[in-house]
Amino acid sequence: MALTLNDTLNVKREMKAHYDFGQPFWDATKQKKLVIQYCKTAKKYQHFPRPVSIYTGRRRDIEWREVSGKGKVYSFTIAHRGPPAFQGAEPYAVASVTIDEGVNVIANVVNCTAEDLKVGMRVKPYWHPINNGEHLLMWQPDKDAK
Repeated sequence: MALTLNDTLNVKREMKAHYDFGQPFWDATKQKKLVIQYCKTAKKYQHFPRPVSIYTGRRRDIEWREVSGKGKVYSFTIAHRGPPAFQGAEPYAVASVTIDEGVNVIANVVNCTAEDLKVGMRVKPYWHPINNGEHLLMWQPDKDAK
């Protein structure tokens, strides 16, 4: 019997206040864009947002760069029991994706069956709107990938 995954798109999400140093990430989601921090000195990306470069420890080395968000599933889990807000939406999938710029980003997976979800699968962003004008990044299969 095939396992049907839920998309969790109907789960009510309450957004918490954002740290100032991560605000460019959230501002970009309003336009369905993914921006991540880039250390100009180390010439490497970092994610999740931090107030300083993880490579040099300096704030001035960081800039925000827009990326496609496309990548490959590094690992995933299928949750059969969720926290209170997700109870009743199980089973659902969460994946760690190594985006093409080399950093991992964790998010829910939507528009995908349990049978199709595989390590190494190409994915792209799915932007789920929330009530404050921002969007949550989720993953969906990149059917155009070769």
